Amino acid sequence: MSRRLYVFALFAVAAAALFTRLGFWQLSRLHERRALNAYIESRLDSTPVPFFALSRDTARTHFRRVTVTGTPDFAREFYMVDRSRDGSPGVYVFTPIRVAGHDTAVLVNRGWVYAPDASTIEPFRWQAPDSTFEGYVEEFQRPVKPPPEPWHLRTINYPAVAAALPYPVADAYVVALGKDSVISGVPMRIDPPPLDEGPHRSYAIQWFAFALIAVGGATFVILKDREARQAAREESRLPGA
Repeated sequence: MSRRLYVFALFAVAAAALFTRLGFWQLSRLHERRALNAYIESRLDSTPVPFFALSRDTARTHFRRVTVTGTPDFAREFYMVDRSRDGSPGVYVFTPIRVAGHDTAVLVNRGWVYAPDASTIEPFRWQAPDSTFEGYVEEFQRPVKPPPEPWHLRTINYPAVAAALPYPVADAYVVALGKDSVISGVPMRIDPPPLDEGPHRSYAIQWFAFALIAVGGATFVILKDREARQAAREESRLPGA
């Protein structure tokens, strides 16, 4: 085997080893995703408890089913802009809920409302007198850029919400679940996060396929080179060669 072919074979083996490692890494990510999905599903299927009965550690309460009972402060609602649903522009409506016996309010994502400009709605149309909300606990997002105005946010982040309200607000919010109806003035509820496995399985198969191609391709080239050399030797032995 020539020096060039030897280097090519080493490169193919190294590439196959790398592709195989990446394939197993994707399988590891798949197992992690499945474990996370099982964890989230168990939280979403749990029995709802009052929001203030939970620990204040958001890492431990994330996705827990809760109830919030109180008075909606419609005058201080937030709108998360540029939210689409089935291709239509709209906003998410976040309403502070004042809970009796607590100075701290709870922000509730009441759902999605159509907005032609993905920013502006008629608030009075969506002021259904709900007093109890059932949903799951969600973490605030990180701010990405200054909001266009205090009540219209691109991300629902705690600093912006806390700065705009005249009273304390909990450091986690609630995504309301349940039925929705435009007739009753209830925004369209947001579906829980999808518990799919993501692309990890297909990525793993691709990496393993690349590894097989690298090994198979190198083997094919080496065998063809060997056949060519063998044919050349046999030809040189022929009479008159």
